[in-house]
Amino acid sequence: MKDRQKKIHYEKTFDCVQCGYCLPACPTYESMKKETHSPRGRIHLIKQFAEGKVDIEALQEPIDKCLGCNACSTVCPTNVQYGKILEGAKQVLDEQKPKTKIQKVVEKLIFEQVFPSKAWMNTIGHASWFYQKSGLQTLGRMTGLTKAAPLHLEQFEQILPDLPSPVERMHRPKVVKTAGQRRAKVGFFTGCIMDSLFFGINAKTIDLLARAGADVVIPDGQTCCGALHAHSGKQGISKELAKKNIKAFEKAFEGEDVDYIVINAGGCGARLIEYGELFEDEPDWQERAEGFVARTKDISEVLVELDTLTFTKPVKEVVTYQSSCHMLNVQHVVEPPLRVLKSIPGIVYREMEGSERCCGSAGIYNILQFDESMKILDHKMDKVKMTGAHTLVTTNPGCLLQMKLGIKRECLEERMRAVHLVELLSEARPLGRPESEKDR
Repeated sequence: MKDRQKKIHYEKTFDCVQCGYCLPACPTYESMKKETHSPRGRIHLIKQFAEGKVDIEALQEPIDKCLGCNACSTVCPTNVQYGKILEGAKQVLDEQKPKTKIQKVVEKLIFEQVFPSKAWMNTIGHASWFYQKSGLQTLGRMTGLTKAAPLHLEQFEQILPDLPSPVERMHRPKVVKTAGQRRAKVGFFTGCIMDSLFFGINAKTIDLLARAGADVVIPDGQTCCGALHAHSGKQGISKELAKKNIKAFEKAFEGEDVDYIVINAGGCGARLIEYGELFEDEPDWQERAEGFVARTKDISEVLVELDTLTFTKPVKEVVTYQSSCHMLNVQHVVEPPLRVLKSIPGIVYREMEGSERCCGSAGIYNILQFDESMKILDHKMDKVKMTGAHTLVTTNPGCLLQMKLGIKRECLEERMRAVHLVELLSEARPLGRPESEKDR
């Protein structure tokens, strides 16, 4: 019982005074109308479970249905650490719920072999490129074979970006130097899904940083950030991945100063800045993790701080912005993405009502909890349509796919698109300003 209470952060559940401020902020409470599917309801269940008053079955569905968007944390007047409580509950559920041998094998393959492996993720990228370019994608759609894919994956297959060839992946340099005067030296965190399925966005991110005056290093040995593992209750694996990433960036910059560790995915960024909290019981690692966290910034923050880009091509479109929950509620990065977005010449920016609310992607929530995710997405798309935007900008790969799917579900492909912020900045043909002009 004590071990369960420690893992589940039982003592933190008492910070919740059941005031209800979290209810209007919670997308699942809004869509499901159940107290057990609200933040305070879940905390109450977790407390009861920790005390042995309810069994694991009572906890399973409410926790599985939680998006983990952390919107409740931003409005909580007593500073309840809901994210920690949720991850603790997921860890206990993962350890205690019955699993078949097949489930154990599949989970071990996915979480311990596939996501942490650059080779595996590159293979997925190569295979996806071949699927797109060989005609198999067209054949699958024509014959209806894609509809046989499990977990509604056929819907996400239709909105995948065009992928680069294996040759393009192989020829990415490990160091990209700025063409102008160097104003910063940065390490770039590539991520697993980002580098596998959104390699082009990573390439544009590196290019933007170099144009802004940064020398960019892509450290060998970096791996998955561990967010998907933590969201699935696999805290031990997530912690080991954190150690690997800290080691990789330390090795890459051994004896050198690095100004920033740059990320371009809200979900990854949220996990990286929590690395210090993972090692409260390992002081040496905690110190190293805190050094890592201190340098970690989103690409938008770095571009604002360098303040060197000018744009030479107007983007004459009506644009709106969908926040990444983890960037907003965990990283607390609010203004920088909007500031660089609004600096693009030609755009007409229209704020979306409820842009801070989750779109329903939430890691792999939209795959595992498809129906609930689509309810949240449909509500989000009502708000998107009210803006009259031509372009919907996001800052996270999951959000990007989710919003592309929303546009498709609403049959809006002819007049609306979804892009990552980095893609829109690149379309505006950025140039770095000379140092003398920057200082005027």
